[in-house]
Amino acid sequence: MKVLMLGWEFPPFISGGLGTACYGLTKALDQMGVEITFVLPTMVQSRYATHVKLLTPGMQRSPRSTSPIKVRSLRNVVFRTITSPLQPYLTDNTYQKRIEQSLAQIRAAHGQTRQFAGTLDYSGDMYSEVQRYADLAVRLAAEEQFDVIHAHDWMTYPAGAAVARASGKPLLVHVHSTEFDRSGEHVNQVIYDIERMGMHVADRVIAVSYLTRNIIISRYGVSGDKVEVVYNGVERNGSNWPVGDTTIKRDEKVVLFLGRITMQKGPDYFLRAAKKVLEKMDNVKFVMAGSGDLMHRAVEMAAELGIGSKVLFTGFLRGEDVQKIFKMADLYVMPSVSEPFGIAPLEALDNDVPVIISKQSGVSEVLTHALKVDFWDVDEIANKIIAVLKYPPLGITLRSHGNYEVRKLRWKDSAQRCAKIYEEALVGAV
Repeated sequence: MKVLMLGWEFPPFISGGLGTACYGLTKALDQMGVEITFVLPTMVQSRYATHVKLLTPGMQRSPRSTSPIKVRSLRNVVFRTITSPLQPYLTDNTYQKRIEQSLAQIRAAHGQTRQFAGTLDYSGDMYSEVQRYADLAVRLAAEEQFDVIHAHDWMTYPAGAAVARASGKPLLVHVHSTEFDRSGEHVNQVIYDIERMGMHVADRVIAVSYLTRNIIISRYGVSGDKVEVVYNGVERNGSNWPVGDTTIKRDEKVVLFLGRITMQKGPDYFLRAAKKVLEKMDNVKFVMAGSGDLMHRAVEMAAELGIGSKVLFTGFLRGEDVQKIFKMADLYVMPSVSEPFGIAPLEALDNDVPVIISKQSGVSEVLTHALKVDFWDVDEIANKIIAVLKYPPLGITLRSHGNYEVRKLRWKDSAQRCAKIYEEALVGAV
């Protein structure tokens, strides 16, 4: 089986759960012997790469200007990069800022940008770039051998649809998040239309949970017959990273929020619950690890609530730093307003950290030994935080049973399910 996979990000260049999911699934498929050509947009300097050797913008004049890129640990996977500023969780404004930052980096490295004329012509908006990326993907795919196309989330759907039209190969779209998850009822109509188009032209739609499957069917009008649920897995944690210097005292408990600081993740509910906890317990620090469009507002909110000295903001973490923060935590809280799945709670349990998760999350479908709350119920979130911190037997029970439970959620199973869907799509296309 040969798969052309269209993704936005791949470790170490990750903005959230999508990169983690792409890596876990790709690695498991590789171990099954599935051959994957992973197409990745990038403008990142190669010296920052660890998992993947990427190219600088100036080195890539066309989508097929270099040999495929091999990854040290993946035998059956090659990476093809298309020079593009696309990345997950962009908005029109952040897209323009990313272009400006990229051009500034190139000026600093090369002294001028004229030599890259034709390579960095990003005069249009984000949606024009999505279409430009799709056109380049078709050119790249014309020189690749593959049986099926697997596209992750909305920015790659136009590329997937275009490649499917040109090649006649079946298309699977993988829905990790929908516009309703990211924006609530105030959806971006252009993004919604792209998502809907991708789901309808696809031969199969993969949802990360039944929560997401229901949204796909009810909000996008997709037939339930072609929507399959494939739960995410988690990488087993094999390392014990040392904890560095912090401003946290030895006798203080640590409650962790790890994720993008955006409306979808519920950071305001986390802070309001923190306020209520601190009214009854003083020896607690609340750590918010992540970045996002509500970062500054979250800092201001902590100050307004009078708990600024009890809330630490780390910014975006990756790699070893994520492991370190889990090792420090006594409890992980995910108060997401709408979470299609949620890999972070699995990672927390894998690091022996008990979790509180919102009922409005896909991961709540697969975890039994986790405390579950409605995201809006700040009083109940606070009560559960206090219960875990004050009563050690409860934390021990959640850790031991939760850790055992999460061991059953493996990327190997997700990959096997995807491989079965590939086969079904191929049979249906005959």
